[in-house]
Amino acid sequence: MEKISSDPPAQEIQSDAPDEGELDRPPASTWTVVSLTIALCLGIFCMSLDVTIITTAIPRITDQFDSLNDVGWYGSSFLLTNCATTLAFGKFYTFYSTKWVYLSALFLFEVGSLVCGVTPTSVGLILGRCIAGVGAGGLFSGSLLIIAQTVPLHRRPIFTALLGSMYGIASVAGPPLGGALTDRVSWRWCFYINLPIGAVTATFVLFFFHAPKSVKRRPELRKLLGELDPIGSFFFLPAIVCLLLALQWGGTEYAWNNPRIIVLFVLTGVLLLVFVAVQIYEKEKATLPPHIVKNRNIWSSAWFAITLNGAYFVFIYYLPIWFQTIKAASATKSGVMNLPSIIAVVIVSILSGVLVTISGYYNPVMIMSAVALSIGAGLLSTLKTDSGSGEWIGYQILMGIGVGLGMQQPFIVVQNVLPDVDIPTGTAVVTFAQTLGGAIFISVGQNIFQNQFAHAMRLEDLSAEIATALAAGTTTLRKNLPAELLPAVLRSYNSAITEAFYVGVALAALSIFGTIGLEWKSVKKPRNTTPNDEAAVAAESG
Repeated sequence: MEKISSDPPAQEIQSDAPDEGELDRPPASTWTVVSLTIALCLGIFCMSLDVTIITTAIPRITDQFDSLNDVGWYGSSFLLTNCATTLAFGKFYTFYSTKWVYLSALFLFEVGSLVCGVTPTSVGLILGRCIAGVGAGGLFSGSLLIIAQTVPLHRRPIFTALLGSMYGIASVAGPPLGGALTDRVSWRWCFYINLPIGAVTATFVLFFFHAPKSVKRRPELRKLLGELDPIGSFFFLPAIVCLLLALQWGGTEYAWNNPRIIVLFVLTGVLLLVFVAVQIYEKEKATLPPHIVKNRNIWSSAWFAITLNGAYFVFIYYLPIWFQTIKAASATKSGVMNLPSIIAVVIVSILSGVLVTISGYYNPVMIMSAVALSIGAGLLSTLKTDSGSGEWIGYQILMGIGVGLGMQQPFIVVQNVLPDVDIPTGTAVVTFAQTLGGAIFISVGQNIFQNQFAHAMRLEDLSAEIATALAAGTTTLRKNLPAELLPAVLRSYNSAITEAFYVGVALAALSIFGTIGLEWKSVKKPRNTTPNDEAAVAAESG
């Protein structure tokens, strides 16, 4: 078994964060705990809702802005900035007041939501999504810290479970709520809804949460900048942006052999190589400490997370488009039609925790996840224009079972194989992988969708109608196209959407490799909770 090393923060960093014993004190009043829990649950609910509520509103948005080519950006822009700021917020929470860092993150999220609601252009919507994503990067981790600094250690699992349940509730509520708001009021209310809820959260946190004094001391600016790994971030963030731009533009705005696309891919490779070199040079001060990245359980979990989440996001973004285009469903109805997969994810996620608790091993559950997801994804890619409800309901349930079985397991792996001091970083790595998978593969799916739609229309001898069909949007095809052309256009749409589904199929199949690299280590056996001696020596030697 690979030996896990760790670099104790006390020897490298004068951390202002309190340790476990410092916070294991008499609890706050019941009213304070209840108020904060409700407030934090509302905040996480809004953040989670922002990912799923837009899926059923996208067709109406593309109709208003004539922006079908921007669909991928509506999701990936939020996920990209969310992903990019997750690790940075972890550093800010270490050195500054939890209350004010959390409120700052919430403020950015609310500003982004407001921009999305009032924008008159597709570009403005994407900008608002970017701003909201930055704020979202600090909300979940901040919520966990507030609970840790308010509730005694032995009671924290209960409240942590409550916070985590908001993801499932938002996943179920998001699509139908987005559809209802879009149909009955306006798609803009998918973003306005965050404003009053966020105000309630901010008020409760402001007046009821009092951070321990030990986490309010601020380090020197030079020290803070050093610990944030600014050099690594300087190369890493542009690398991800270049990659996403290349995937978004390649084959749509520009040909794959266009110099712009080639330069973007070259820049991505060069910047990532420099980032890796910086991480090696910085060692334990790096954004991704080498002793964690080298741990086979961590990179296996990260691979599993990026492939599983990437596959899931492809389906939750393009299934509503299939329902509204092929089945002529309203935004509200498409949200309801999308519920089988989402409900399956929520229920099976809970059951998977029970399975791991009983058996002691997450490996079989992750293997079952990869198999079920691959089968469900493969079946969804076979949908036709005349597919019945039994098919799209059954296929969704099977896909949802696969996602539910595996979604939380990488985090259990991290907690089981790393010493306590490394768990926050390991968790951040897995969270980063999940978010990056969604950000990248939504864009990949969008690229394939657009290219395949144009190809299918040409095969139907409708090349002259491609621009008209795209401009018509998914919800107004039947109104804006001649009746005699509609069957061929629908076949083209179906072909394009199912081709995008192949991205999810491939990712689902690749997720199995993440299970192969994992050690079979029972969660019931005692684990190493302290850094080993080898790590301590490394820390002392600098």
